[in-house]
Amino acid sequence: MVVSDTPMALDGLVVLDLSRILAGPTATQMLGDLGATVIKVENPKSNGDDTRSWGPNYAKDAAGNPTDLSAYFMAANRNKLSISVDLSSDEGQHTVRQLAARADIVVENYKPGGLEKYGLDHATLLKVHPGLVYCSISGFGQTGPNSAQPGYDLMAQGYGGIMSLTGAPDGPPMKVGVGIADVMCGMYATIGILAALRHRDKTGEGQHIDLALVDAQMAWLINEGTNFLTSGKLPERRGNAHPNIVPYDAFPCADGHVLLAVGNDAQFARFCDAFGMSALAEDPAYATNLARIENRAALTTKITAALADVPRKDVLARCHAVKVPAGPIHTVAEALNSDQAKARDTVVQVQAADTAGDAVALLGNPLKFSRTPVTYRHAPPRFGQDTQTVLRAFEIKPKAD
Repeated sequence: MVVSDTPMALDGLVVLDLSRILAGPTATQMLGDLGATVIKVENPKSNGDDTRSWGPNYAKDAAGNPTDLSAYFMAANRNKLSISVDLSSDEGQHTVRQLAARADIVVENYKPGGLEKYGLDHATLLKVHPGLVYCSISGFGQTGPNSAQPGYDLMAQGYGGIMSLTGAPDGPPMKVGVGIADVMCGMYATIGILAALRHRDKTGEGQHIDLALVDAQMAWLINEGTNFLTSGKLPERRGNAHPNIVPYDAFPCADGHVLLAVGNDAQFARFCDAFGMSALAEDPAYATNLARIENRAALTTKITAALADVPRKDVLARCHAVKVPAGPIHTVAEALNSDQAKARDTVVQVQAADTAGDAVALLGNPLKFSRTPVTYRHAPPRFGQDTQTVLRAFEIKPKAD
């Protein structure tokens, strides 16, 4: 195992990762980034985590052949040790129980009740190891009429309401472009695990965390959810527009689009001055944010006309000069190659000895610590590559006959 001299916030913690796909792996990758030792248990019958085969993009080996490191898998599985264990076998169950005895945290995303037959469910393990923090992630949670249904990001976005808000006003419901329900669920899981560890460290008492993709997705409906709860009116799809702030949208200009986020009346006045529309800021129909919301369509038409012949760089320069929030709409390439991304280590090169160039490019962790920085100790692992190393390090014994 790789040892780092950098102080790490979660150094010494051991995570037993029984999760796959994205939500659970997002949480365990975050814990690994913060210094925990993460043991990822993968099923030999399926050649590991499902996402290892979710191509088409794969890291290549030194000979130029695709490996089992798909881009999707690499997005959520660095700083982990991969072991091959068949949970359906007595020997595999024995191995995982021994690892659980040495772990601080268990994360799993089986269907509710799916681990009971193996004796690896939260009730069984917490009875034997009362200080364990055990986090279960599922589509709908451990209770409720839909608890037995499987959960994928797309289903969670549909069930939880976010798709009804996403897309053009006259278009169909639309999912967010990435698996945001999974990722946000993983973030909630990380927060819950850290809070449970705090409680355990004070009391010695572990606990079970029950987290659902759908619950998490509905929790981050944020202002649109509370808009509905307050008014009883269903939110509408507005494309890039904001339900509570105007103008806050993407606008066409001479050579593309720009984003405007005019957050208050003073900013609106400065924006109008910058584009020769000073009268608008004094017009009662537009002078306040409430008035602008009520007259959204008319104002959008006027702003669109004012920007139509102005190059994007000039729109941005004028807005920035008067401290009005405005920005470009980058492609992924533009975003990841921007000066800001380079200054903030948004992309990191992580050593991977069995790949072409001996490194893989990954999206960096956004957390910047002054004392316990994020470290990149392990590249996303090949399936089962650390099995023997982990079994020896944790002194795992075979099942007695």
